[in-house]
Amino acid sequence: MATAKLAQWAVNLQFSQLPSSVTQAANRSFYNWAGCAVGGSTHPATLKASTALRPFFGQPTSSLLGRSASSQDGKADAQHAALINGIASHVHDYDDTHLETIIHPTGPVASALLAQAEALETPTSGKDFLLALVAGIEAECKLGLAVWPKHYDLGWHITSTVGSIGAAVAVGKLLKLDEEKMGHAISIAATQVTGLREQFGSDTKSFHVGRSAQNGLLAAALARNGYTGSLHALEAKRGWVNVVGAGSNRLEEMVGSLGTIWEVEKNSFKPFPCGIVVHPSIDGCIQLHDEMRERGLVANQDTIESVEARVHPLVLELTGKKTPTDGLQAKFSVYHGAAVGLVMGKAGPAQYEDPLVIGQEIVGVREKIEATADGNLMADEADILLTMKDGTVLRKHVEHAIGSLEAPMTDEQLQLKFTAQSMPVLGQNGTAAASKAFRSMEGAESVAKIAPSI
Repeated sequence: MATAKLAQWAVNLQFSQLPSSVTQAANRSFYNWAGCAVGGSTHPATLKASTALRPFFGQPTSSLLGRSASSQDGKADAQHAALINGIASHVHDYDDTHLETIIHPTGPVASALLAQAEALETPTSGKDFLLALVAGIEAECKLGLAVWPKHYDLGWHITSTVGSIGAAVAVGKLLKLDEEKMGHAISIAATQVTGLREQFGSDTKSFHVGRSAQNGLLAAALARNGYTGSLHALEAKRGWVNVVGAGSNRLEEMVGSLGTIWEVEKNSFKPFPCGIVVHPSIDGCIQLHDEMRERGLVANQDTIESVEARVHPLVLELTGKKTPTDGLQAKFSVYHGAAVGLVMGKAGPAQYEDPLVIGQEIVGVREKIEATADGNLMADEADILLTMKDGTVLRKHVEHAIGSLEAPMTDEQLQLKFTAQSMPVLGQNGTAAASKAFRSMEGAESVAKIAPSI
């Protein structure tokens, strides 16, 4: 029975069982998440959520990343901290991706886990924290694989539908739940199915991640205190996999692979803050920008005749917005990503600010771009043909986009990404302290002391 097997595996998992490659991947995943949460802490969607919910905050036990712990708005109760940090970590669409399912795994799990670790009366060591993080990420990714792709194709936002369960497993592990209570935590989380793909391009997409973190924390807290659910919630006829799986059901197979195939090792990190399927096109366009600069050419609406992009079919399904009207919509526009890559040679958070998205400099180039689906291309592949008005023709084929498993971001690149996101929020000294603290989780004596010290 899958629910019981997952609970048993999570409860019995020991840090000594984790290969060094797994702990390294978990460290990198958490470090990347922390940078995204700090960077997203000042986004309007995050601020709107925290302002609306502040009247309902309880005992301030847990940090809201990116805010001074000594200030009035620097902390919240664990439930709301999980929600707000989860929103912040995903709002720029800059967080990690499990490429086989396009789940963003660390957001729901780490947001719940850090909030709970800070709320505990006894300190949580870095090793215990990472162990729980791995347990949660493995749980959600295995469940995602069990229902991929039909679950996603039907319209569920898979990050949050499995994220609630991953967060529950992680927090349950931290709380040292026994197998039965862990089973109940999984069950309570499974019934809180969250997230519709229709919300992509709106504030609510990032709410999915925060809410799933909150759901999981709630599920573990309830189970810890004797609250019950069906102990067959995942596999039963009217259980999670058969209700939301849309006909995909590899549950027993995936749960059976726990501890032998580690999904956290397949985690990838985004160099650009947008839908990951756009990355090959952006990568290619930035390379074309650099090549043009070397030739003394300039790319803008007056010099470009046309741009033809051949992309994987999923690109147009997920990111086919031709005329985005704000930064959140632009994250789901391959046309915008390609345009800023060509014109500006970069695609960071600043390239997804509202004024730039609707500015004529980018809109004019966007209108010259045509994207065509090509089923022969891989998801991390793209082919860009650029024709200039002076007759110059340039082509760039991207076999594996930067950030893919074949061309992963290095530790140095992750640090630069962390710094770029944190500097506007924390300043130079705060960024240096945060980077050092979040990169050395494994050796931390108390996780609860890290965030407030920044």
